[in-house]
Amino acid sequence: MVHNPHPAPSARLRDLARRYTAAWCGSDPARVASFFAPEGSLQVNDNPPAVGRDAVAAVARGFMTAFPDMKVVMDDLVEMGDRAVYRWTLVGTNTGPGGTGRRVRISGYEEWRIGADGLIAESLGHFDGEEYRRQIEGD
Repeated sequence: MVHNPHPAPSARLRDLARRYTAAWCGSDPARVASFFAPEGSLQVNDNPPAVGRDAVAAVARGFMTAFPDMKVVMDDLVEMGDRAVYRWTLVGTNTGPGGTGRRVRISGYEEWRIGADGLIAESLGHFDGEEYRRQIEGD
């Protein structure tokens, strides 16, 4: 028998992640930001953290504008106390203003710290930036 060091995520966390994924598939950046604590933060790769819901919404707006047909799929969710790892895949066509028209499929993950209020207090997002650029710009 294989021992799984990480039990299944709680129903509360699974529901948060499911609704968060659906929000990323919409066209309302404020809806994405609503999953963060009022002073919560989202850092994408090595960019400075976006702190507060308005700043988080601005990050979401950037992706939603660049990829009007963007879909995000939750690939996995692991819970470790007040921390979680949310794995995702983004698929979309870069047809926003100045876009290349190229299709992108990129996978990544967010390391979440969940606050006492059940919202995301901190998210450290990671994906392969070079692969992302290659897909947008072409070879």
